[in-house]
Amino acid sequence: MAKEKKSSALMKPVEISDALAAVVGKGPMPRTQITKNVWKYIHENGLQDTNDKRCINPDAKLGKILGSEKINMFQMTKKINEHIKR
Repeated sequence: MAKEKKSSALMKPVEISDALAAVVGKGPMPRTQITKNVWKYIHENGLQDTNDKRCINPDAKLGKILGSEKINMFQMTKKINEHIKR
């Protein structure tokens, strides 16, 4: 008998705020896809700090999610979670 795979909680589609949707696309989508799309946006817009690759310099659009100050990638996840509706 084949075992059923349980999907990870990270793969469950979640609702997102309008500010986050402006960066990653319309939801709902899994958290993994949200993270992937945020990083895609960061790279496409050259928002990664040149001296410290762990830091992000948000533009106006990303600033609505992360704030306007430079932020490190570990703090970024916490800020993104505030825009995910449970």
